[in-house]
Amino acid sequence: MFDVVIVGGGAAGFFAAIHIAEARPQLKIAILERGKQVLTKVKVSGGGRCNVTHAELNPADLVSNYPRGEKELLGPFHTYASGDTIGFFEKRGIALKIEEDGRMFPTTDSSQTIIDCFTSEADRLGVHIIRICTVTGFMNISSDEGDLWEISTAKKTYRSKKLLLTTGSNPKIWDLLSGLGHTIVPPVPSLFTFNIQDERIKNIPGISTHAEVAVLDKIKSRRNNGRVGHSEILSSEGPLLITHWGMSGPAILKLSAWGARILASYEYEFRIKVNWVPDYHADGLLELFMKVKQVEKKTVIRTKVLDIPKRLWANLVRASGIDDALTWPEVSKNQLQDLTAQLTESLFFVNGKSTFKEEFVTAGGLDLKEVNFKTFESKVLPNVYFAGEILNIDAITGGFNFQNAWTGGFLAAQGIVNSFDRT
Repeated sequence: MFDVVIVGGGAAGFFAAIHIAEARPQLKIAILERGKQVLTKVKVSGGGRCNVTHAELNPADLVSNYPRGEKELLGPFHTYASGDTIGFFEKRGIALKIEEDGRMFPTTDSSQTIIDCFTSEADRLGVHIIRICTVTGFMNISSDEGDLWEISTAKKTYRSKKLLLTTGSNPKIWDLLSGLGHTIVPPVPSLFTFNIQDERIKNIPGISTHAEVAVLDKIKSRRNNGRVGHSEILSSEGPLLITHWGMSGPAILKLSAWGARILASYEYEFRIKVNWVPDYHADGLLELFMKVKQVEKKTVIRTKVLDIPKRLWANLVRASGIDDALTWPEVSKNQLQDLTAQLTESLFFVNGKSTFKEEFVTAGGLDLKEVNFKTFESKVLPNVYFAGEILNIDAITGGFNFQNAWTGGFLAAQGIVNSFDRT
């Protein structure tokens, strides 16, 4: 028998347990974890360094990084956001550092620092951590102590006054909740990279450059100067990384997050348009090339006209039909128009996706209309709370998914503590 049972030994579960135990030390709290290890996603986050949060402190700007959950998280972020997360860790002797792109990591550059913090705090506060404990069901029962939740596992049955579910993207838990009356938004992958086989990027993995990328609609078309083309349905700008299997980097990952449902409906086969030089449009770039043609005598392939990686420039020059030996005086206007098109509107066919590192994120989960975002309590089931990716909330890469876990864990903890105070 426990006062609070938390199902899921991840970021949100530990964060909530610590805050409940600190506020009410007399409460008996358990974390049930199905695996041998706890905090496994924390372990692999940020390449093993743990991207704890993001240095965006303004709630109105912070929510703009959540394709799902943007509206619902605004209120919670006014209560608990990135600045509070920084304070939580600093209070426990863990300094964080801000990287150039705003991501925040422990100064140790090790996720083990965060894991040790959580496990030692849970141990200090007397939280019971029960590993290899797969939940097979839960039901609301009446007892001498009032309404309780009975949680069935493969080995034992537990009873609790409050139940907090922090199980992440777990289809079995979603099925159980669906059976108890909750609505589940079907999950699809988010935060994935694009698989592309194309000669223009084939032999240059590891190259990164700033680019603008647009996903093209498979159905709708538009007429432009007599040419029929596809409409842009999503676009993003930022660093683009060429990989062995295609494209990755923030510009691609943003598209995969914001377009998670659309790209799933396309079965991950679609076209993208890349502008490798976002500071230029086609007319302006062609004008620049015509000026270079008047003054430059070297070969086109060996001339660094634009601020893009040399090997990418060389591949795009060749894709334009410009021979390696061709000089600027010799190149034709038509060839420069082709080069302009390759630079400002390269079309690539995406055929499949790859998981982004080990950090698997899904779009989908518990319908947000069925949650009270002041307390993260279920509107359907009494004394049941949620936090983290079990909800239909997900973010772009950069520490935002963890911030959702911290905020949800904190507010669920507050909700649980306050509910005990009322009884």
